[in-house]
Amino acid sequence: MAIRYKRILLKLSGESLMGAQDFGIDPDMSNLYAREIKSVVDAGVQISIVIGGGNIYRGMDAEEAGIERAQGDYMGMLATVMNGMALQSIMEKYGIRTRLMSAIKMEQIAEPYIRRRAIRHLEKGRVVIFGAGTGNPFFTTDTAASLRAIETGSEVILKGTRVDGIYTADPEKDPKATKFESLTFAEVFEKNLNVMDMTAFTLCRENNLPIIVFDINKTGNLFRILEGEKVGTSVS
Repeated sequence: MAIRYKRILLKLSGESLMGAQDFGIDPDMSNLYAREIKSVVDAGVQISIVIGGGNIYRGMDAEEAGIERAQGDYMGMLATVMNGMALQSIMEKYGIRTRLMSAIKMEQIAEPYIRRRAIRHLEKGRVVIFGAGTGNPFFTTDTAASLRAIETGSEVILKGTRVDGIYTADPEKDPKATKFESLTFAEVFEKNLNVMDMTAFTLCRENNLPIIVFDINKTGNLFRILEGEKVGTSVS
């Protein structure tokens, strides 16, 4: 069986971990993701993960609570580390070797992010989880995903969402929304589609790093992409 990609970065939103809950981590979802990731690891694919923190805390919502944006963003970064720790624990129950790396130093629970060390972990078959975003406020975890993918030589960003691709409008709100099978970077700009934030998207475009947006909650989708099946929407 031919595998299309040797090294990938999987981007998960914190909200995807919530499942049907309003907050926190749904064990059914985290176990589903662990099984999906194991299928990829067992095929010899090198995988790193960036996960958001929106299920615990969103920095951009902090201003409404009277917390300044930079402080709120740092709080959001800590939430991503908590999610990373949870995912690491669950993956290790499935026998997946992992490393959690943080852009903010917290040596008791995560390795500091060092690019060469991250690449070495991937080469040794470990799943690397990148926590704490870029380590800087005012940047999203989408930007962190783009940056880490480029730094580690990933061939593609796989953005796992609750919908099965990119649509003309939000399919959860607009039943008339139609799905795109594939797009160029220029088309995403022209149509003003919300794939990633503009900083993250521009990084991918400038470094010719393709993005595939797909439904992570459908069992087997992640592996189908690696086999070369048309799943979700590709941007290249």
